[in-house]
Amino acid sequence: MGCIGNLLWFIFGGFWSGLSWCLVGLLWCMTIVGIPIGKQCFKMAHLSFMPFGKHVEYGGGTVSFLVNLLWLIFGGIVMALEFAAIGLVLCITFIGIPFGVQMFKLAKLALMPFGAEVK
Repeated sequence: MGCIGNLLWFIFGGFWSGLSWCLVGLLWCMTIVGIPIGKQCFKMAHLSFMPFGKHVEYGGGTVSFLVNLLWLIFGGIVMALEFAAIGLVLCITFIGIPFGVQMFKLAKLALMPFGAEVK
């Protein structure tokens, strides 16, 4: 399912999902302080383009918590709602359920991307 799933994912929604992460990363990189946050957004864009066969492990410490809090205020909630809404639409059909599950994984990641490690 990995290769075919990733190909279908990219064609039918992964492109837009990854593009939104890239757009947010570019916006964060406009300031010197936001460059580390922008770099993390580009890592998440890579996962968002091809999510099948990968999983996310959450961790981190105080710094990750503070940056996640800042992230929630300035864009994380909007992106999480976007991914969750798309996931709900994809889960309407039986064939779309695996793709909806991947969108829910990305919605959770959009809420707290810092301290998360993609494997």
